[in-house]
Amino acid sequence: MGSFLEKYYLSTMYSLEFILGLTGNTIVVFGYIFCLKNWKSGNIYLFNLSLSDFLFLCTLPLLVKSYSSQWAEGVFCQSNRFLLHANLYTSILFLTFISIDRYLLMKYPFREHFLQKRKTAVIVSVAIWIWVVLELLPLMHFLRAATNESKCLDYASSGDPAESIIYSMFLTLFGFLIPLCVMCFFYVRMVVFLKNRSEQHSSFLTLEKPLSLVILAVVIFSLLFTPYHIMRNVRLASQIPALNVSVCTQNIISAVYIITRPIAFLNSAINPVFYFLMGDHFREMLMAKIRQFLNRKRTNKENSDAGRQGMEKETSLG
Repeated sequence: MGSFLEKYYLSTMYSLEFILGLTGNTIVVFGYIFCLKNWKSGNIYLFNLSLSDFLFLCTLPLLVKSYSSQWAEGVFCQSNRFLLHANLYTSILFLTFISIDRYLLMKYPFREHFLQKRKTAVIVSVAIWIWVVLELLPLMHFLRAATNESKCLDYASSGDPAESIIYSMFLTLFGFLIPLCVMCFFYVRMVVFLKNRSEQHSSFLTLEKPLSLVILAVVIFSLLFTPYHIMRNVRLASQIPALNVSVCTQNIISAVYIITRPIAFLNSAINPVFYFLMGDHFREMLMAKIRQFLNRKRTNKENSDAGRQGMEKETSLG
């Protein structure tokens, strides 16, 4: 069952994520580079999130090939797995700091807090990249143990499970649970802030969209990342000989674990939606740039047509 899911399910899901993610993140990255003039702290976090998604997207073609044809190359397999996990944990951290930035923007709309400064956002972004790289360095040891000549295995599927689960629990705690708690804390503060503000206004309609967006962000974050982290640890625990888990149960756990993997990385395809919803007027800015480009193109075409008609008229008179 595991080989079937890897060959057909993982190949299909990662292919779809590559197509959707590449389209969305290309629009976002070029939109920020060519359209945004005044960079704010939230823009810096969102841009770094898009770069993280691009790193993940670069791993997908080789990953799809390895699953569809059961092909693996040691060095490429290890680098792909490393970049894949780097995207996972940088995404979580950048999404966490975006939640902090959103809350501070509500409470300090004139960006008076030091965490809202561009310099602070740049320092935090660099620190996130360094932290994730250091956090994932031990992963290379497990990836070497998990790579064989015929398949590109993830570290939860081979090696010494008793050692792997310790590192997996470390990643779960520091890479996922703590950022999740921080994110939930600030999103709860946002909800309380919005509800308190709604009591001061006669209508709740103006706050309905931001409140819905806050709730949606927490729900999506939890639904995407939680099943993967739970099943990764369950998968490793099921392989520990001392627990004496039956082969049938191990196969079922392995199948469920495989199903959760592309779901966790689906965030790379969904994130561009939040650029439009959460970015500081990003949607309006991008649409204005597109309209400007189309108007310029139409004007050039009209001038070209007018010039051609003028030449034709002169020729006929001559």
